Order: sequence, then structure tokens, then C-alpha cells
Amino acid sequence: MMRKMSSHESRVTSHDFHRARGVTLIEMIMVIVITGIIAASVALFIRRSIEGYVDASRRAQLTDVADTALRRLTRDVRTALPNSVRVTAAGGRVYLEYLAMRTGGRYRSDVTSPATPTGGTTCPDLAPLDGTADENVLQFGVADTCFTSLSTVPDLGQIVTGVGGDYVVIYNLGPGVANADAYETGAATGGNKSRITGLAAGAGGENVFTIQSNIFAFSSPGRRFQVISGPVSYVCDPGAQTVRRISGYAVQAAQPNDVAAAPLATAPQNSLLALNVATCNFVYAAVNQRSGLLELTMEISQAGESVRLFQQAHVNNVP
Repeated sequence: MMRKMSSHESRVTSHDFHRARGVTLIEMIMVIVITGIIAASVALFIRRSIEGYVDASRRAQLTDVADTALRRLTRDVRTALPNSVRVTAAGGRVYLEYLAMRTGGRYRSDVTSPATPTGGTTCPDLAPLDGTADENVLQFGVADTCFTSLSTVPDLGQIVTGVGGDYVVIYNLGPGVANADAYETGAATGGNKSRITGLAAGAGGENVFTIQSNIFAFSSPGRRFQVISGPVSYVCDPGAQTVRRISGYAVQAAQPNDVAAAPLATAPQNSLLALNVATCNFVYAAVNQRSGLLELTMEISQAGESVRLFQQAHVNNVP
């Protein structure tokens, strides 16, 4: 049996219906407008902070690129053969070249007393045959093909022998000094470098070096010899906005200064070291007979940001 709804119940139901109807279009528009105002205020407030962070990150990235390139160059130059660093500029580019030193040691300059018999751990006995290892001594002024070190040479296993291998260099005084310039390439024999053709363990921790026949003109006051792997060039090209490290090419009497021509263009190792290079400069000066100073400047630019770094490197020129 149906019951008639009272007026009180009718009012309650109608009120509940109006309370559950949701939001109006005007209310939605007001929320959107208020949200937009708040978002614009927040964006305006944090904009400069975000821009500052982006700019700082870009500068840090540019600084890292320049710093890495200069550190690599500085580290390499510290391994340069004494008096082998040279710098030139051509075609808007700057070229820095040096002879990379792999290792070194001291050579035997006197016959041992008592004399060591010739054997499997010495240089071979040559005429006049006397049965003693006097060939272990490095000779000057006459052709020589073998000598021994005074002790074990560091990083001996890194030395490359044979055709296209490493050189032994004695008393390098640098470009322009006849028979004491490792860049010298004219004579078939003579000069201060000779290709290493063989290595062996010698007696008493010494190492036996077999070399191409050569007439060394000058002995080293410290009885030092160096082993070089060959030349290395750093090329800064602001036109291409790059810095490159090039190696693996043959020794040249004149410094190569064209990245589009041999030997630099045909070198087997050509590594890109830095991009976005706006300017750079390499300046080298011999401070005295024993040391030199290399000054390096590099500017990296990108998206309106520029970073310029300056670094100096000491170069050991004791031959």
C-alpha cells in the first residue's frame, strides 16, 4: 500500500538534489583563470633561476671541453723529446709538433773491468774478434749497430722494433743543429737517431739494443738516450672550429702545416679533441738550455656563451 510523502520529506529531497548538481561553467572559468594567474606568477618567479642554471651548465660544459683538450695537450708535451717542440701558423691554423718519447735510459760508455765475455746476453763480437763484449759500448764517430743500457729500461715491452718502429736518439739539441737534430732526415747514416731493429735481455739487468748502422756525432754528457715513437701534431683550426691530434706519420725535416696535404691528411691516427673552438694560440719559447715554456690559449663558444682558458706547460729540454 503506497504511502503519501509528507511536505517535510519533499523539501529534504529537493534540497539534496540541488546540493548534488556539481559546478557551474562560471565556477570552472574562475578556477581556470585563477590557476593561470598562479602558474604565470610561479613561472615568472623561477624563470631567472632556471635560466641561470641552464647558462651555468652550458658554461661548465664549455669549460670542461677546453680544459680536457688543454690537459691532454699539456700531458703529451711533457713526454716530448728534449728540444723537439716546434710551433708554426699557416692558413689561419696553429700547429704544434713534438717527437713523442716512449722511454729512455743510460747507455754503456766504458768497457767493464774485468771484460765481459761475448755471449748470448751481449752485443755480437765484431772484428777485430777478441772474445770480449766491448761492442756493448755505444761508439761515436764510427758506425755502430749495437749497445747496451746500464740497467733495465722502463717500459721496455712498449718499444716497437723493425720497419716503421721506434728510434733511439742521442743528445738532441733541436732544429738547426747538424747531427744533433732528430728531425734531420737527409743522410742515410749519421745524425743523432737510428731505427731500433732488435731488443734482448742483457747480463746484470742490462738491455741489448740492436740498431741500424749509424754514426753518432755527439755523446750525451749524462750518457742518456731516448726512445721515440715518432712525431705528433696538434692542429687548432678556428675555421673548422676544431682541435685535432694527429700522429703515426713519418718524421719531417720541415714542420707540416697543411691539414689537407700529406703527411697530416694521410696520417693513420687523427683524433678530434675539441669542437666549437673560436680561437686558440700556441706559443713556445726556450727559457734556457735546459727548459722551455709552452703557453696555450683556447676559447670555446656555443649559443652565445664563450669560455677562454689559459695554461702553461714546462718542457724539459735536458738532452
